[in-house]
Amino acid sequence: MQAAGRLEVLSRQLGAVANEEQACTSNDVARNSTAAEEEVRPAPGGGRGTLTVLDNRSGKKYTLEISEGGTINAQALKQIKAGGDGVGLRAYDPGYTNTTAVISRISYIDGEKGILRYRGYPIEELAERGHFLEVAYTVLFGNLPTVPQLATFQESVMRHTALPTAVIDTMKALPADAHPMGVLLTGICALSTLHPEQNPALVGGNIYKSREVQDKQIVRLLGKIPTLSAWAYHKSTGRTPAPPNQRLGYTENFMYMLDGGNSGGAYKPHPKLVRALDIMFILHAEHEMNCSTAAARHLASSGVDVYTAMAGAVGALYGPLHGGANEAVLRMLARIGKVEAIPAFLAGVKAKKEKLFGFGHRVYRNFDPRAKIIKEVAEEVFTIAGRDPLIEVAKALQDAALQDEYFVSRKLYPNVDFYSGLVYRALGFPPQFFTVLFALPRIVGYCAHWRESLVDPDTKIIRPQQDYRGVWLRHYEPADARQPAQGDGADTLVPLPASHAYQRRVNGQGWM
Repeated sequence: MQAAGRLEVLSRQLGAVANEEQACTSNDVARNSTAAEEEVRPAPGGGRGTLTVLDNRSGKKYTLEISEGGTINAQALKQIKAGGDGVGLRAYDPGYTNTTAVISRISYIDGEKGILRYRGYPIEELAERGHFLEVAYTVLFGNLPTVPQLATFQESVMRHTALPTAVIDTMKALPADAHPMGVLLTGICALSTLHPEQNPALVGGNIYKSREVQDKQIVRLLGKIPTLSAWAYHKSTGRTPAPPNQRLGYTENFMYMLDGGNSGGAYKPHPKLVRALDIMFILHAEHEMNCSTAAARHLASSGVDVYTAMAGAVGALYGPLHGGANEAVLRMLARIGKVEAIPAFLAGVKAKKEKLFGFGHRVYRNFDPRAKIIKEVAEEVFTIAGRDPLIEVAKALQDAALQDEYFVSRKLYPNVDFYSGLVYRALGFPPQFFTVLFALPRIVGYCAHWRESLVDPDTKIIRPQQDYRGVWLRHYEPADARQPAQGDGADTLVPLPASHAYQRRVNGQGWM
């Protein structure tokens, strides 16, 4: 029903005004100014130097080198010993909240100032003036492309939009109510089996030393992800996506595959809605070492093929604490229902009875710069697709929270999820599809990090340490001499009642 509504809206708007064929102008998104003194990066963490450590357990002093990036080499901690088992000092950092695992040149975040840059370009400029494939090229290869470079890149990506029949059949075999992310993951994994010529497990670990092999997989992934996503969308509708149209732009082709299946190729999505979704894709293309990007690097460090690494990253994104947060925002806003209910809701948040979704971020301690842009995109979408009544609740909730010392003192500002769900809903997408719309553009960032890791001289197979606190030593006992464990260390399988279907089977004659 939502898809039909979107199709009706788009069709109604197609011939409205001729100049709507143009991309959105510079008025579509607001851009933060960049002060002149920010053109030169301050020394990270204070810059290069040394750190003197006094181990009070042994009385020994150690001098540790501080890199130009403001980091110390964790290996240097191994020299700090104080008897015991003879093992050197290690850092305990659950969640890697203050651990630098890679040196990267792809994106930069300053969470205190609310800054996000891809390859040095402010996200505001890219969203205002760029389009998705242009930004994708920049994230992947380091610089904005020239006109010939962009043309070659776009042709290479769009040439690989069709899916092998075996991949389509694999997705068709899934249940009709399969979650779209499960369908997408299945499709990516299936791609791995259909390109054995690039699989290091089959042809040797040096296969990815070839730039041609690397870039071939990147354009394949970028080309096929929208088509996989269109199939994931239509899994629940029972319809077949329109075949990809290489003559269209990247985002336009995605929307065409969603809604042009019965048009005989004549359908064309509304250009302003295409531009709105294109901006959303730009904003989600890359975000340095987040959970799913770290998963991509973690898997890639084992030498596994890139499709499996990408599937692992998308699987991490599937988690509600990562890619599924915008759906939680919508549920929260719907539960609040009206502006008048906001004070009671915020009181519930302070009393730990309610949870405030869409505010706060692991990195940002200021406004998420993407949230500001999405708020402008939302207004543009609403002028075409109709105004979502929850937007007034969202705005009032934002204003109330930002005027409340409880939230301000905790640096809880709106993040990218706060408005993105409203945009996606206005575009007619069901909530369960939102994370697919996150994964589709983020494949660019994953591929950029995969590519960077292949040439990084510091890349090693990722194998974190642990702090073992379990039983030190005990000996095997025969089964008839064992007693059930008691106390804090006792654990066993919880009762798992058999299903009624199982009971029916086992109570029949001749079963097994």
